[in-house]
Amino acid sequence: MSWDRQVSIKTEQELAVMRQAGRINAEALAAARAAIHPGASTADVNAAAEEVLKKYGVYSPFKHYPGPYPYPASTCVSVNAELVHGIPSKGRKLKEGDIVSVDCGTVFEGFVADAAFTAPVGEVAPDVQRLLEVTEGALQAGIQMMRVNNRVGDVSAAIQQYVESRGLQVVREYTGHGVGRAMHEGPQVPNYGVPGKGMILKAGMTIALEPMVLMKLPHTRVLADEWTVASADGRPTAHFEHSVAVTESGPVILTTTD
Repeated sequence: MSWDRQVSIKTEQELAVMRQAGRINAEALAAARAAIHPGASTADVNAAAEEVLKKYGVYSPFKHYPGPYPYPASTCVSVNAELVHGIPSKGRKLKEGDIVSVDCGTVFEGFVADAAFTAPVGEVAPDVQRLLEVTEGALQAGIQMMRVNNRVGDVSAAIQQYVESRGLQVVREYTGHGVGRAMHEGPQVPNYGVPGKGMILKAGMTIALEPMVLMKLPHTRVLADEWTVASADGRPTAHFEHSVAVTESGPVILTTTD
């Protein structure tokens, strides 16, 4: 895929549609978060999000997404060392001290919203709580750099610097990406980079930023289900994501309920 050729500049009207998609997506993620507790299954978390999508008559672009086999759920629910693309299961029960990453997409009137969070199940170890805080902070650091005439490298470098200055690692194999009529558009936005390099950001660009952070080693592996990506060393990982618009007045987060 040539990412540079896949960049789409949205009109004000299109951004308004994406904002509505983002509100629905945020509501679905809020429902998923509320379903996270000891004893719940990852399928329960997925079902909570799906109920919201059903209420609005929309669907997730994740479901049936092509891969080793069509992805079977509307969300990705990844636990502990699982970084992304965890498949929800009735048999996977959450317990106190786990962390859960939930990634959800929504298609509304032809436009996609994409966002994710990682949440604790009850009390978690201090170093794991710090992992969550740093990952969410890195997302905010990247968002603040999404300004007209900045470059993709400025965004990527801000994420990398925030994470690595706190002794953690960013994933190298998976990246943020443009989002709009397709779930994956240009530009590609890695979680590491060099300031001043890469594509210039323009008003109307919409990007799903998604820092993925590991505790010690930046290496991952794909599990036997051929979808789930986990840390190679088995340590906990975290993932936060928002779809964000570049505008003349600064970055606008599309995937919130506000």
